[in-house]
This record gives sequence, C-alpha cells and structure tokens, in this order.
Amino acid sequence: MAIPGRRARSRQRLSRSGEFERVYRRGDSHSNRFMVLYSFPREQQGEDSRLGISAGRKLGGAVERNRVKRVLREAYQEVAEELPPAHDYVLVARPELRKLVEAEGTPGAVACLREVIRDSGLTRNT
Repeated sequence: MAIPGRRARSRQRLSRSGEFERVYRRGDSHSNRFMVLYSFPREQQGEDSRLGISAGRKLGGAVERNRVKRVLREAYQEVAEELPPAHDYVLVARPELRKLVEAEGTPGAVACLREVIRDSGLTRNT
C-alpha cells in the first residue's frame, strides 16, 4: 500500500535489464580504477534521475556485493545534486572498490565518485 505524499522509490531506480542495456549501449561512460559511471539523458526532462548499480561476482560473495551496492547508493545520494537531472545512471563496481569500501567506507566511495564526475565534466551545468 502506498503512503500518501511519498514517492515510490522504485521509480528512482533502474531495475529491468532493458533499462540497463539502453544506458550501456547509448550512454556515455566515465571511469577510474574503482568504478565506471554510465550516463544517458532521458527525454522527459522534468523527472528525477534514476540509478542502477552493477556489482559482479569478482567483488566477492553476496554479502560483500550487497555492502558495496549499499555504499554506492549512499555515495550517489551525497553527489546527486551535482549531477544533471533527468538522466539514467549506472554505476559498475570494479573489484578494487571492495577494498576501498573496507578501508574508507562511504567517504571513500563519495570521493571516488566525485573524481569520476569531475574528470568526465558531467556536472549540473552541462
């Protein structure tokens, strides 16, 4: 049952493989040694951006992958205001990210994501 006045979280996430494929094939990619950020502008400019996260088995078992995904969601929430609106984003975690998350936690992932955004020129101004 939906709570009045609250927006469904599923609208702000990519969940179907076709949505991921569209971002991979038609979007731009920017990376560093810890992650890859794919971005694809959507036609409906008034809507919020959506995020998808991919964490492969090279990161470790399910517990480790879920921890990395949780940290990436938290990092994205901290930098979301810096990114252009009405985009679909996919974050792909590379195996080195697990070590960074274990050592530095969310602040390390935020710094890493900001580095990718800065190097790509992908800011709210563009």
